[in-house]
Amino acid sequence: MFAAPRTPLCRPVASGSSARIPPPLLPPAAAPRSPDAMAPAAAFLPVAPTAATVGSRASSLVSSARPAAGGRAAVRRARAVVPPRMTMEAPIPAVTADTPTDKASVGLVGLAVMGQNLALNIADHGFPISVYNRSASKTRDTVARAEAEGLSDKLSGFEDMAEFVASLATPRRVIMLVKAGGPVDATISALRQHLEPGDMIIDGGNEFYTNTERRSKDLTDQGLLYMGMGVSGGEDGARMGPSLMPGGPRPAYEALEPMLRSIAAQVDDGPCVTYIGTGGAGNYVKMVHNGIEYGDMQLIGEAYDVLKTVGGLSAPELAAVFDEWNRSNLQSFLIEITAAILRTTDDLVGDGSALIEKVLDQTGAKGTGMWTVQEAAARLVPIPTIAAALEARYLSALKQDRAIAAKVLSGPSSAAAPSLSAEDKAALVESVRSALYASKICSYAQGMNLIRAAGTEYGWGLDLGAISRIWKGGCIIRAVFLDRIKAAYDIDAELPSLLVDPSFAAELATAQSAWRSVVTTAVNAGVSVPAMSGSLAYYDTYRRTVLPSAQMVQSQRDFFGSHTYKRLDKDGVYHTRWSSDGVTEEQ
Repeated sequence: MFAAPRTPLCRPVASGSSARIPPPLLPPAAAPRSPDAMAPAAAFLPVAPTAATVGSRASSLVSSARPAAGGRAAVRRARAVVPPRMTMEAPIPAVTADTPTDKASVGLVGLAVMGQNLALNIADHGFPISVYNRSASKTRDTVARAEAEGLSDKLSGFEDMAEFVASLATPRRVIMLVKAGGPVDATISALRQHLEPGDMIIDGGNEFYTNTERRSKDLTDQGLLYMGMGVSGGEDGARMGPSLMPGGPRPAYEALEPMLRSIAAQVDDGPCVTYIGTGGAGNYVKMVHNGIEYGDMQLIGEAYDVLKTVGGLSAPELAAVFDEWNRSNLQSFLIEITAAILRTTDDLVGDGSALIEKVLDQTGAKGTGMWTVQEAAARLVPIPTIAAALEARYLSALKQDRAIAAKVLSGPSSAAAPSLSAEDKAALVESVRSALYASKICSYAQGMNLIRAAGTEYGWGLDLGAISRIWKGGCIIRAVFLDRIKAAYDIDAELPSLLVDPSFAAELATAQSAWRSVVTTAVNAGVSVPAMSGSLAYYDTYRRTVLPSAQMVQSQRDFFGSHTYKRLDKDGVYHTRWSSDGVTEEQ
């Protein structure tokens, strides 16, 4: 139960802005509130439109079939007409169970897999929602699903955008889940024709953060509020509870917070949502989340490859291994689904063979991994594990080239998988587990360092501990060790890297022998492990006080380009005439 806030909610977003802050969306009341809890709140309680109130919109409404009189539709809250919009000086009145509305609390545009499931999630938590899609068939599909799931009194679909917007309680809140880039701009262009100052648009897609900041400025000038919100968890997460990463004006987040807390994944220490920061902070954090996801998936793929190719483990044996790992410090969603994948047999052939061995070895990508690597390069933040994972996807796409290369390029002479004893297999499994865990720490450390660098540059005031906490549930990279990442940042918010946290440093020290052994074994067998070896190289580079390779490269730069260098033993900047008399001059 979320008590209504006691502070006035009719506040300007920023100096010079005409946008008003909408009241918060609150979940259904579990029990009557005291008078103190009700005033002077401005709360939208979730209520559903009645058949009578939507009848005049029947020409454009795509409505699911209603139960007969006396059924579910008959047991609804009483309604009242929403009062006119208030001026900036007047408080927005509370909308309670005693003063209901015939309008939906929120709207959602974009009913592909994520949008449809998020809409049903919102409806399932008691918030009446209107939905719209450019393709009317998806709207009808969503309405049909709502009916099948007993949510037809909470979800209404529209084929006309103007009537969709008109169905929303004011100030209006519209969530978009459409493809990034041009489609988002087109959707905003269509929406803004029907919106008024004080209304809010929330982009829940994987959008590049600078686009969010551009749109926010443009819409703020029109008096509209704009937020970019990362949504992670795939279709199941969207339906049952995602991890949410909202960014934008903080007052706008506070107006949405009760609803977001209701629909987010729930873990032991609360819902998986927190305010990320201003501007495009939410989209940025979601982008890096996806980059970490790339690294995590590639590392698991490499562990699978080593155990299969070098260890000779069968799919059933591998499934058992990953099941066991999911009861260890590797417990995570990705480890869990890996075991499930390895247990799945080919139902099309029906011969009991593992389906994974029939899957085409080309990995797709949608762009967030590339954005992450580009952003890291722009901020001089090394993320070799994530970059290796991205490049591994690109290499996998070269299927025809690899087929040609396989006939031309030779590998180790003993390419066939050895026949290992049960004891040797068990030892390899344990070594790979240690190598995977150590590499995973490096991948997360790289991602968190990138988030910190961007947050510092843009003044977002990011809380890395809070961010790691909301990844514990709902999202693709949810893992048990995120608790420890949160604890590390709670102890030291300025921690330069997870690698130097005493707890993680001790684990890396313990794992490094097995880690090095696995990378060496893979190299000797001709099995590429770019993310795992990149993680080890990152660890070794990070722990060295002096880097001879860096000394050589900087000397080369000064030799051919007079780029100068600094010295370890003296202050100042120097240039040496390497190719002539070898004289060094301070610049």
